[in-house]
Amino acid sequence: MRYVNLGKSGLLVSEISLGTMTFGRETPEADSVAMLNLYLEKGGNFIDTANIYAQGKSEEILGRALQGKKRQEVVLATKGFFRMGEGLYDHGANRKHLRRALEESLRRLQTDYIDLYQIHCFDLSTPQEEVLETLQRMVEEGKVLYVGLSNYTGWQIARSVSLAERYGFPRFVSAQMQYSLVERNIELEVMPACRELGLSIMAWGPLGGGFLSGKYQAGEF
Repeated sequence: MRYVNLGKSGLLVSEISLGTMTFGRETPEADSVAMLNLYLEKGGNFIDTANIYAQGKSEEILGRALQGKKRQEVVLATKGFFRMGEGLYDHGANRKHLRRALEESLRRLQTDYIDLYQIHCFDLSTPQEEVLETLQRMVEEGKVLYVGLSNYTGWQIARSVSLAERYGFPRFVSAQMQYSLVERNIELEVMPACRELGLSIMAWGPLGGGFLSGKYQAGEF
């Protein structure tokens, strides 16, 4: 396994990360744990999840599966933004929701810190200064080590990074985006922005939802 620095940081991650969106949904817990163990055995150390994955079940499975393993050897990434309940503050990147989302992720993952906490989607209804201030407090408290973003457009990345640099907020180190041979839109603006601003790109859906895996025949996708 090869390792690279995540963005402009000293955090070393394996080039292949383990995405867990299907854990607790299409993938039963026993199979999920087997996949995780094999990934770790092969030298992988970068595990990505989100609170919305299977409505928290993905994080819960990881929390149980990682017990007894060396937490310091694992780079654990999760995300917050999407709706987790019916309440007014059960979604978004506002401070009230993000604080609760982080605490619930920590509980489900059975850990006291997240290596990489990512905003799952740009929040048009919350000032970005508030988002950045909230992330800064999480870092200062030691509950988050690094921050990233996901599913942002080029201008949203540029605005968030420029505000962080201007006011001394924690630097974003990564951008998680959909990217594959059949989904290449990020090559137009997002990739150049990340290259210029020093963010690593974490590709989700690299097999096009299974389209590139060979398991589908013509007319079945």
